[in-house]
Amino acid sequence: MNMPVASSTALDEEIARAELYGLLARLWYAAPDAELLSAFQVATTEAPAAGAFLEEPWRQLVGAARETSEAQAHREYDALFGGIGKPEVYLFGSHYLSGFLNDKPLAKLRTELARLGLARDETVSETEDHVACLFEVMRYLIAGEDVEVANLTQQQTFFAAQIQPWMPEMCEAVATHPKARFYAALARFTQAFLQVEAQAFDILA
Repeated sequence: MNMPVASSTALDEEIARAELYGLLARLWYAAPDAELLSAFQVATTEAPAAGAFLEEPWRQLVGAARETSEAQAHREYDALFGGIGKPEVYLFGSHYLSGFLNDKPLAKLRTELARLGLARDETVSETEDHVACLFEVMRYLIAGEDVEVANLTQQQTFFAAQIQPWMPEMCEAVATHPKARFYAALARFTQAFLQVEAQAFDILA
């Protein structure tokens, strides 16, 4: 997994956005392994512009990763999101949008994914409304080669319908949970990143 890169051109910025969505998808899907934690050890903590909005939450995330072992990360992930029965925090949109898993919001999402020509990987056990799956869709809508699907209009529509209505609430639940440490930092960075994305899409509207 590559760390996000500093951007200097419009193309670089889109690559950096896609990489960030990919990194967030990986970290929300499962606890970071030793290789990914090693990448954080050498990750830059400086933003392209001093004082940039994402600089401090990114610095906090990198710092938390550097202080977290692979075993600690796995224990924290399991304590928050795993286990038998009800998890401490849900990572599925349907839970926040309707109060139930596998409910109408998931059906609407599947219709939207079908419109985009996307389908769930059968090797993935999580439903499509898992935060990681949604971030992977955003990564594709930014970096995909099919310009009929991978474009700003589709990104804006998908973000507004499938991410913005519930993900900040999920991040807040993680960030304030007493068992969260590394994932509290990830949640705060995710919140900040989503704010940047929302503001950018608002400008396009």
